[in-house]
Amino acid sequence: MSANYFGDLVKKETGKTALEYIHLKLINIAKDLILDPDKSVSEIAYELGFKYPQHFTRIFKRETGISPADYRGNIKL
Repeated sequence: MSANYFGDLVKKETGKTALEYIHLKLINIAKDLILDPDKSVSEIAYELGFKYPQHFTRIFKRETGISPADYRGNIKL
């Protein structure tokens, strides 16, 4: 399957680009990983395949409205 064909299928089924869809899936996984207080946000970012933790944080905040650290803090409430 070509990248373009995959992108077209994802767009047709979800209304999102392939990259947007992948980011949403990664953020959903990250929400579970953030519950582990022994892992830093940087460790989670690297585990999910991000080269730079700042990029992960930016995407997480764009998708959830809060930073990973704030998300972790809110979960404890």
